[in-house]
Parts: sequence; C-alpha cells; structure tokens
Amino acid sequence: MRRGRTPSVPVGPGERVLATTTARDGTVLAGTRDAFYAQTADGAVTRVPWEQVEAATWDAETDTFRLTEVGAWGRPRGTHVAVLDEPGRLLELVRERVTASVVLQRHVPVQGRRGVRVIARRAPRGDRPLEWVYEYDEGVDPADPQVAEAAREALELARHDVGLP
Repeated sequence: MRRGRTPSVPVGPGERVLATTTARDGTVLAGTRDAFYAQTADGAVTRVPWEQVEAATWDAETDTFRLTEVGAWGRPRGTHVAVLDEPGRLLELVRERVTASVVLQRHVPVQGRRGVRVIARRAPRGDRPLEWVYEYDEGVDPADPQVAEAAREALELARHDVGLP
C-alpha cells in the first residue's frame, strides 16, 4: 500500500468509517459509529457490532491489539488479533464505542466474592432492544441451580432498574 493512502473497508449501509489502520499482515481494521470491521488480505470482511464486543486490549510492548466478541458459555469466542505499527485513532474509537454501548453492569456474588455479572448493552443507534448478557467469574458454574437462580434474580432486578417489565 502506498504511504499516505487511507485503507478502505466496505461497511454497512448508512455507516461511515471513523478510524482505520492496517496491520502488519495486511488486515485492515476500521471502526464506524455502529461496528468494528476487519478485512483480511483475501478480502473477507468481519463485522462486529460494538454491543457484541466483550473486550478489547492493547499491548504497547508488542504492538498487539486484541478484540474478543461476546460469546456463549463453554464455546470459543471470536477473537481478532492484529499487530499494529500505527494504531492511529482506532484504539480511542474502540474504547469510546464499547464503553458507550454499556447501559448497566452489575456484579452479584454467588460463592464468596465470585459470582455473575449482568450486563445490558445497547446498539449505538438505539434502534434495537437492549441485549442482556451474563458474565461468570472463573470457577462459577452457570449450570449450578444456585448460580442460575442468582443470575435470574439479578437480571429481573436489573431490567426493573432500567425501566423494563
């Protein structure tokens, strides 16, 4: 790629790229108001809505960016890893958009300090209902009836707190 040329990624209708960068392997990473995009050198495009991002990290020592998708308990989560020489504004945009998608986050202890976190996430456009997810601390089994009941009660209270039936 020529220096100074901004890489482009095909994005969804009504979306516009706000930040972009190219990884060492040629993958183009981009962010819009609504989602994170990764386009590999072979042209395959992955779109991850911000409310579906579980975590994003930056390791400055290795120049490594890692974005992990929300997933189902016991199943592998989608993970996007890229080495970036010049992350540009992408890191700031990722932090801003993921943080903005969180409406409520509440931790409920179940076994000592370990427990379940109830999280409500909203799409940036606000055109879809809240998405509710559970995040279990390490060592907490969601199949345990005590854990399942605590999670159900926590979700009910959280829904009430944000004005939902």
